[in-house]
Amino acid sequence: MSKYDPLWAHVQKKGDQSFKLTFDEIKDIAGIPIDHSFLNYKKELMAYGYQVGKISMKEQTVVFNKIS
Repeated sequence: MSKYDPLWAHVQKKGDQSFKLTFDEIKDIAGIPIDHSFLNYKKELMAYGYQVGKISMKEQTVVFNKIS
């Protein structure tokens, strides 16, 4: 089980083609703050039919894209 499983499940359940979440929203969903390890974990999301798009440190957002 990954520490980001609650986030991956949320992304899959949302079902949108593409959407953006803030770091604070991710913390609320996952129960943990986003950190550098997120870069290692993001590949797990592909098993849920999504991939991580742009990560903006300036805006503190992450874009999630559905895999076609």
